[in-house]
Amino acid sequence: MFYLVHIVVVVVVVVVVVVVVVVVVVVVVVVVVVVVVVVVVVVVVVVVVEVLVEVVVVVVVVVVVVVVVVVVVVVVVVVVVVVVVVVVAEVEVEVVVS
Repeated sequence: MFYLVHIVVVVVVVVVVVVVVVVVVVVVVVVVVVVVVVVVVVVVVVVVVEVLVEVVVVVVVVVVVVVVVVVVVVVVVVVVVVVVVVVVAEVEVEVVVS
């Protein structure tokens, strides 16, 4: 019976980890698409406007946006991994105690 419970726990943990990885990959893909769209829009604006000062401002804004997005994605991934590790540890402790 203990082995059956352990197998179920392992399967649940694997499913949770796979779901978390898929969610993180989807978030990263969405972020990359958004960044590419922003860069394309910025390039179009720069070509249309052709003003050096505005080009510098736009580039700075794009860099700041990309940095913020990357930091947010990294923080989300770290939080998700920590939560999964804590949940797995709690489940394993409960199985061992049982």
